[in-house]
Formats: sequence, C-alpha cells, structure tokens
Amino acid sequence: MKKLLLSLGLALTLCAASVTAQTVDAATAEQAFKTMEAADKVLAYHGDYSATVSLLISKPGEPDESLRFKIFERTDSDLMTMVQLLPEADKGKGYLRDGDNIWAYDPIGRKFTHTSLKEAVGDSDVNLDDLNQSETHWRDNYTVASFEEGMLGKQAVYIITLDAKTSKPAYARTTYYIRKDIALVLKEEDYSGSGRLMRTTLYPKWAKVPAG
Repeated sequence: MKKLLLSLGLALTLCAASVTAQTVDAATAEQAFKTMEAADKVLAYHGDYSATVSLLISKPGEPDESLRFKIFERTDSDLMTMVQLLPEADKGKGYLRDGDNIWAYDPIGRKFTHTSLKEAVGDSDVNLDDLNQSETHWRDNYTVASFEEGMLGKQAVYIITLDAKTSKPAYARTTYYIRKDIALVLKEEDYSGSGRLMRTTLYPKWAKVPAG
C-alpha cells in the first residue's frame, strides 16, 4: 500500500465554488498523469507489512476527533485487513479486502457486510478508495482539468486538478498539491459535482518504513 506512512490531519471545509469543465492539451495531460503516477511509485510498497495509522478529524463547529487503525496487508496478493482501535466505542470495527471485494465487519452483530470503495473509514471523510488504487487508476477514472506550478507555503509544488470520468472516484473533482523535488502529495482538495469544497486533506509529515 504505502512505502511512506504518514501523520495526517484532515479538515472538512464547506464553501461555495464553481466547477467549470476544463480541458488541457494532450502533452499537458500526459505530464499531469506521469506526475500522479510518480507520486504513487514513491509510495509503492511490495511485501507484507503491518502498521498503526492515526487520523485527526477536524470539522467546522465540532470538536476534533482522533481515530486509530491497525492495518495488515499483503500487497502482492492484494489482501488487506484493517481494524479500528480508537475511539473506544468503535473498537473492533474493521474491513477485509480481497482484490476488488471488500467487507465491513460489525463486532456487535459479529457479521461481515459487502461494501464498496466509497464507504467512509470510521467517522471520517477518508474513503476506502483512498487506501487502495490500481496502477492505472488515474488514467482510467480521470481527465486532467488543469496542471500548473505554484507554492504551498515555502514548498514548490505542482498543482493538478482532475475531473472524474467514471463513477468510481468518491468526488467529482480533486486538486492535488505535489512536491516538485520529490513526488509527495502535500495537500488534497475534493469537490462535489456542484463545485462545493467537501474535504481538504493535509499530509504534513511523511516517514520511511523498511522494505518488506
């Protein structure tokens, strides 16, 4: 799944915006797709691993919430188990993935329910789609609306906006801010079909983990 595990802060922001259909030329689209694929390659991990992942959920008008999950994955077999550790009230909930098949586990009813990549992880705005993407995910499911260079704080970045062209992506439009010196996503903005900003994801810190 990820060669680089992250400490990430999530913020959900709602605001009015306008999404206008845009297109770029073929050469620009190819550069954008290659940049997204390069970011995937930096995070690619092959082998078996386990990890504890913490999420900080911040929503307007609500207190911050911390979630924690234990993940076990065999990347070469496309198998993953994820168990929720925090908050205590949701402890034991989990997900099992075998290829394209995903099941959610309810510890109270002690049963699995078949689900989809669009299901939210815990009480967060993270979708299962955020945790699993194929090598052709970008080209298969998106068109490039814009590709430009800019700054995120003091960091030089590529700013890439992608529009969904299939029903698989969780959001109609997403803008990514990717470091220019090394292809790491620093920020992600997700929009609805009407142009409303639904979710802003920040990736403030990355850490290397040993190869499997």
